[in-house]
Amino acid sequence: MNVDFIFKIAAIGIIVAVLSLVLSRSGREEQAMMTTLAGLIVVLLMLVREIATLFTEIETLFGF
Repeated sequence: MNVDFIFKIAAIGIIVAVLSLVLSRSGREEQAMMTTLAGLIVVLLMLVREIATLFTEIETLFGF
């Protein structure tokens, strides 16, 4: 995992937080919640991909 990956996650978090705040303040609580959930799903999918890459590298290393 590199610093670029951490910056991507941080950027997604900032964008989602701002969007959620704007939506909440305009009375769109449901859309704010959906935006937050979508951001969480995107980050989780990114993490799953990184974990899959890690497992592939471990398999290669140990010759599984």
